[in-house]
Amino acid sequence: MSMIRSSGVRVQVPASTANLGPGFDTLGMALSLYSWIEMKPADTTVFHLYGDNLDGLPKDKSNLIYTVAQSVFAEAGAHIPELEISMYSDIPLTRGLGSSASAIVGALYAANVLIGSPLPLARLLDMATALENHPDNVGASLYGGIITAVWDGAHADILRIEPPQQLEVLVAIPEFQLSTSKAREALPKQVSLGDAVYNVSHTSMLAAALAMGRLDLISAAMQDRLHQPYRASLVPGMMQILEEATQHGALGTALSGAGPTLLALVDAQSEQGEQLEAFLLKVLKSHDITARMLWLKPCTHGAQELTMDKESSLLDYVRGEVKA
Repeated sequence: MSMIRSSGVRVQVPASTANLGPGFDTLGMALSLYSWIEMKPADTTVFHLYGDNLDGLPKDKSNLIYTVAQSVFAEAGAHIPELEISMYSDIPLTRGLGSSASAIVGALYAANVLIGSPLPLARLLDMATALENHPDNVGASLYGGIITAVWDGAHADILRIEPPQQLEVLVAIPEFQLSTSKAREALPKQVSLGDAVYNVSHTSMLAAALAMGRLDLISAAMQDRLHQPYRASLVPGMMQILEEATQHGALGTALSGAGPTLLALVDAQSEQGEQLEAFLLKVLKSHDITARMLWLKPCTHGAQELTMDKESSLLDYVRGEVKA
């Protein structure tokens, strides 16, 4: 058994968007919005949860970070029953930006590093996917960049695509939450062969276009018939945005994960950024939806260990990073 790091570890994990339109439960992309987790052995388990996005989460051993960490220790044959866990997150909860996936990945990654990294990333991916039930968000948060993955119920195979350098992402985050379970309830149990073929062809084209940097094909490739039409009533204004945003400077648009966040892929060289932002806000406002707009980049790294500074708390560290 490798040496347990008594001084603890600090990790950073990116947010993610899933599906990218047609790639339902298949495609994911890491985004430049982050959560941070610090973990160290302790005499008594204690939690420090910082930031509004963690309000209401449990501060006992039922906490997801704690239970996931223990699963890593059990898998590796380690024994650390008491932990001091600190977490800060800029990722809003239940908005379709992979908040639960980043927490799961962060807990797995931090716990593994804490005991000397005995488990390979591929094993962490399988453990994360088993918890989330689909590999798109967890795969993106763990590996970074754009990922395409398949899951057979026990093992995930994953391919990572380096995001085109000129790709930017505009997200509109509505001021209401939408649970993944509610968004999944809106989906039909069966679809037509025509719709299945439609999505297979569009997902294949989208993955290839992203891999080859063919931004000109993204708009056509991001069309979907499997989930977005059925979820339209959950996010008023969504269908108008999906149909018309390319006229205002978007390469393509999609519901981010299960929503309600809407995502637009944009060419960084486009001069229509302000026009696109105004269009999204206007459509959502016409349905009495207030939304926060964020310009992000695809994050090219996944979960990563940060240098541990004993003098500063996680909160001090994050505040310093944000100001920098």
